[in-house]
Amino acid sequence: MTGYYKKNLAGERLRRAYELAPPRVQQYFEAEIALVIGRLQATDTVLELGCGFGRVLRRLASHAGVIVGVDTSEASLQAATEYCEGGGNIRLLRMNAEALGFANGSFDKVICIQNGISAFHLDPIGWVKESVRVTKPGGLVLISTYSEKFWKDRLEWFRLQSDNGLLGEIDWEATKNGALVCKDGFTATTYTADMFMSLMSRLGFSYSLEEVDESSLFCEIRV
Repeated sequence: MTGYYKKNLAGERLRRAYELAPPRVQQYFEAEIALVIGRLQATDTVLELGCGFGRVLRRLASHAGVIVGVDTSEASLQAATEYCEGGGNIRLLRMNAEALGFANGSFDKVICIQNGISAFHLDPIGWVKESVRVTKPGGLVLISTYSEKFWKDRLEWFRLQSDNGLLGEIDWEATKNGALVCKDGFTATTYTADMFMSLMSRLGFSYSLEEVDESSLFCEIRV
């Protein structure tokens, strides 16, 4: 699936997908960013996993000391370079979340929002452990997924993406219960509260869960 994003939903195409988002989905974007900003200090060094075209980076830059965005898509990183132009404290690197090329304790905050835990299509055990490894003692790792209450609004946004040729035709028979399936191979799931609790139990990390705006579920790991 990571290949799907690189080929079909990266760079300017990814940016277009966000531009299509209806007002309720835009509200969801804002609620996620507001929560993250509320956790930041002006001197923080921040890492965003799966930064895409820089949507979140640009919003957080004025609230942090340095913010680093990593992504595996060259097209998305190029789009982020243009989108974040003028952000002197923003750094962009091509990197896989499972193998972060940073020393232990490099960041005050590590974030992976907007359902990256599903979109990466990676075993979260590995990249969540990496996220904690590169976070300073006393720092935070923030991971979000969709709230189950947001399913109808989320589905409408994906329908718009499909209708505009950014995703394949939606398989309406297979799409249900928080899982979206397109006939071209695209899939997107929801990481539930029970799944987070199981993951954190296996990893042994100190964490809390918080629903935000009836659209996001945040897992906050205290390092």
